[in-house]
Amino acid sequence: MPRFDNVYEYPESLHGTGLKVGIVMSRFNQDVCEGLLSAAVTELKRLGVADADMQICTVPGALEIPLVLQTLAQSGKVDALVALGAVIRGETYHFEVVSNDACRAVMEVQLHTGIPVANGILTCEDDDQALVRMQQKGTDCAQAAVEMARLLEQVKTRTARL
Repeated sequence: MPRFDNVYEYPESLHGTGLKVGIVMSRFNQDVCEGLLSAAVTELKRLGVADADMQICTVPGALEIPLVLQTLAQSGKVDALVALGAVIRGETYHFEVVSNDACRAVMEVQLHTGIPVANGILTCEDDDQALVRMQQKGTDCAQAAVEMARLLEQVKTRTARL
């Protein structure tokens, strides 16, 4: 049911069939990242994304994620991307640098390429926080990737007709 009369509202879609999704995962804090990946892939499959339509790239750490995301986005072979990583606070300022720069660069990839990127780079105080969040965050990222890919399809189709 529309919220406003005579105002078009795009419907939400979590229908993943036919979508091609690239996943880039950091190997740093690997146990957490593997948990993120498992949850994301499981949810993508549940939403209808075929195994053959997913590709997974692993990189050393969170700062390497954006370059591979950008390369995948520019390939024209993906409809959506998922970034997975875990940056856990240590005793130095390095946590802030990695967290801020990785997240900023992920955002730049989607804005510069037009390919949606679900950001699943956890930034946590300790390992326990990351372990608690990994399952839900992986699931959320899969849903966000599918929803954004479908929304952009709808927007492009509708605006092309206006």
